[in-house]
Amino acid sequence: MSKLLVFGHQNPDTDTIASAIALSYLNNELSYESEAVALGEPNEETKYALDYFRVDPPRVIKTAANEVENVILVDHNEAQQSVSDINKVTVKAVVDHHRIANFETADPLYYRAEPVGSTATILLKIFKEYEVDLPSHIAGLLLSAIVSDTLLLKSPTCTTEDVRAAGELAELAGVSLDEYGFKMLRAGTDITSKTAREILNDDAKSFEMAGENVRIGQVNVVDVNDVLDRKDEILEAIRQETREYDYDLYVLLVTDIIENNSVAVVDGPAYRQFEMAFNKPIQLNTVELDGVVSRKKQVVPPLTDVFKKNKR
Repeated sequence: MSKLLVFGHQNPDTDTIASAIALSYLNNELSYESEAVALGEPNEETKYALDYFRVDPPRVIKTAANEVENVILVDHNEAQQSVSDINKVTVKAVVDHHRIANFETADPLYYRAEPVGSTATILLKIFKEYEVDLPSHIAGLLLSAIVSDTLLLKSPTCTTEDVRAAGELAELAGVSLDEYGFKMLRAGTDITSKTAREILNDDAKSFEMAGENVRIGQVNVVDVNDVLDRKDEILEAIRQETREYDYDLYVLLVTDIIENNSVAVVDGPAYRQFEMAFNKPIQLNTVELDGVVSRKKQVVPPLTDVFKKNKR
């Protein structure tokens, strides 16, 4: 088999980068030539994890078909979240923990999807199934991915499998789960030097919901006012992107990692769908969402249901 590229979604987060690196390592150990790449630069949180475990960031690609015929997807499956020329390559495998949408292939493939908090939790199982030992730096990156996606095991997406995996990986990596995890999350909350567009897109995904184009970004902070004090600037950036990409709804989820709550900044012609999904009025483009910290489990499902019920 020719070389494989392994990558996660656009605007990569820690789970995407760590999972690509780990699965590429596993493939190479099994004598399948592969390379972990990324569809964007790592964010500050991910840089902290890479630096801590002394791993070079994967190179960034814009297209894949000019390099390879076959690819492996991690931490995503939806075409609009993937490489721009995904339709020109063959997807040989997927390892993911999200909903399956807008995805089909011409040929059979390996597909592994489980309802857990992080792709990294699934990858730990796969390493065990193939009886390949995890080196400490790979264990550390997979631990970082679980910490990131579950907000240090506090998110409603967190399962007992994630908790067990995090404990095992922390031991393999030689770190304290709580101490390392909190420092890593804090590293990703400093937005003082970021532009409004960087805040929007550091961790943002596009979703097709009943034919509507929905963009949902998320930023973790220790004080939501760090973002809300820049709301006018952020709304202008949202509106520029809405015009540029024809979004029907744009949501920025501002998540307080200390209090485990969020404030949503909402704009777009379909904003009333958001109000119906959460049964709350949007006031001056914002709405408080008590206890909401997960885009995947607490934001995407209710929005999808409302869009389906009110399909135009």
